[in-house]
Amino acid sequence: MLEESKSLNFIEHIIEEDLANGLPKENLRFRFPPEPNGYLHIGHTKAIGISFGLGEKYNAPVNLRFDDTNPAKEEQEYVDAIKRDIEWLGYKWENELYSSDYFQKLYDWAVLMIKDGNAYVDSQSSEAMAEQKGTPTQVGTNSPYRNRTVEENLELFQGMKDGKFKQGEHVLRAKIDMEDPNMLMRDPIMYRILFAHHHRTSNDWCIYPMYDWTHGESDYIEQISHSLCSLEFKPHRKLYNWFKEQVYDYAKEELPIPPKQREFARLNLSYTIMSKRKLLRLVEEGIVTGWDDPRMPTISGLRRRGYTPNSIRQFIEKVGVAKRENIIDVSLLEFCVREDLNKSANRVMAVLDPVKVIITNYPEGNEEWLDAENNPEDDKAGSRQVPFSREIYIEKADFKEQASNKFFRLKLGGEVRLKNAYIIQANNVVKDKEGNVTEIHCTYSTDTEKRVKGTLHWVSVKHAIPAEIREYDRLFMDEAPDSHNDKDFMEFINPNSLKVKIGYLEPSLADAEVGERFQFQRLGYFNVDNDSKPGALVFNKTVGLRDSWSKQKPQQNQNQQQNQPQQKRKAISVIQQLGKKYTNLPEEKQLKAKAEIQVLAKNVAYEELEALFGTAVKKVGTRVAVLIALKEQLKNGLQRNANIDDFIAKAKDDKNEILVAEANEIA
Repeated sequence: MLEESKSLNFIEHIIEEDLANGLPKENLRFRFPPEPNGYLHIGHTKAIGISFGLGEKYNAPVNLRFDDTNPAKEEQEYVDAIKRDIEWLGYKWENELYSSDYFQKLYDWAVLMIKDGNAYVDSQSSEAMAEQKGTPTQVGTNSPYRNRTVEENLELFQGMKDGKFKQGEHVLRAKIDMEDPNMLMRDPIMYRILFAHHHRTSNDWCIYPMYDWTHGESDYIEQISHSLCSLEFKPHRKLYNWFKEQVYDYAKEELPIPPKQREFARLNLSYTIMSKRKLLRLVEEGIVTGWDDPRMPTISGLRRRGYTPNSIRQFIEKVGVAKRENIIDVSLLEFCVREDLNKSANRVMAVLDPVKVIITNYPEGNEEWLDAENNPEDDKAGSRQVPFSREIYIEKADFKEQASNKFFRLKLGGEVRLKNAYIIQANNVVKDKEGNVTEIHCTYSTDTEKRVKGTLHWVSVKHAIPAEIREYDRLFMDEAPDSHNDKDFMEFINPNSLKVKIGYLEPSLADAEVGERFQFQRLGYFNVDNDSKPGALVFNKTVGLRDSWSKQKPQQNQNQQQNQPQQKRKAISVIQQLGKKYTNLPEEKQLKAKAEIQVLAKNVAYEELEALFGTAVKKVGTRVAVLIALKEQLKNGLQRNANIDDFIAKAKDDKNEILVAEANEIA
């Protein structure tokens, strides 16, 4: 039981404590409340995963509620896209609801608050109200309209609802405390006049409730037990509770359960923008082709690029639920999709930068169909037939006229194996006027048992299918493009984020359907794009076979390089370096290295450590270093989970005494 409790995240601990204190399990109810003012992005998947994951864990209903309080920015298109994305991720909601469903009830409650002296109509300009609000270190001052009579407030508020006043002429404010240290409590606005068409209520209303007033009361109306939101809403919790206390007295017989707000760290991803407003700017300025551009971090963009629902859910699980903000390296997301597609994507051959190979001793006009395994990771995937002929394409990068012994591909006089086919030897080349190799003349051998070091993918020229290939790179060159106060995030756009070329595919792909995913052997994972048409295939590169970004990032212009301070090595890299020689160090230097690792552990995300849990057995020093860092994080409140327990258990069973000793220090 103790081990199980250690694996709970802090939100689950709160829920378990509430259940232990008498909250009936059948009263658990969660919600995901997006604003329909843009498409969902990868940052939202964490909130989706938490709420719907709790629903699955506790067999509790989860509402999908659209907080649609700002008709000027909300559209039905966004509602439809959000529903489509959540369904694609594999989650099901109990009820589809809208804050606009509650506009009348919210208005009625606001009237009651006016009657109780807890709300008033203010007729100042927004500039005057902002000035009176004060600063975090200076208290605010009361509005000259704060002491209007109840009758006057009711008359004005009714006039606002009836459209008698201009936009901005009046607002309704809660009457709380203009000297409260939390500035959100300084008489916040509850309603503003807004003459705008609403996607659901049409023109029925010309006053709209503010988010802080609407959000918590919608939770209460729906009897949400735990209102979960990201950390930026933590300062709002005091106001959330104040509003909740007001309306509870109006409806406690009908609605007995007041919701509880709790906050978690939002998902921040390197090289990525997480603002819908800024993502919209990318769309409006034509930097991308739309919200579903495969370079966008939107769920629809990731789907179009070839990401799988399972890979995103696995990513969210690895990220976990934390109380402190941190930045997750985008390479972890790419690792998850790479790992998932390795299991599920069939292997095929495609040549994206071709050079022709002519096998001079292969009979002209002859062709044969060879057996090729679809997926060595999936026993049920079966095999397919690929055609072989006298002329084939290989990648230009796979040939050099002369090369060192470390070049294990094709060179003059050298031999390589063709995947699923024969061994060939390069004898001579044909070049154009510029000296570029246009043909490689080879001979083949039917002795396929011969040992050769290199294996190349290839496509028969006669049978090759041309296709448009879109190779995507990261959209931004900076790790945190919107973190520079003196620069516009648009300055960090990667000008080479998309390269389009014509590739040549094996004929088995002729009938590939939109959305299908494949591994182009030795090149990466690709999927069929929405733009594909019969006879005109378009493929998107989802991700490479390995992370090449860390070795070759897009080069920034010289001005950016000069203006930016030199970046320090990442803490996880230093820990790995210290671990490499750890077991060979004398005891005194081991203690020094250990102390350094313990300090570095404070600057490492747990996900970076978890990615090293599977380090090869022979790299025991790295595993020791990871274990030392992990122990520090556990001491500082990191919650144990199944992966951690498994890593520690394996360390305790290891043959290396140093690793075992470190592991045994953990209870």
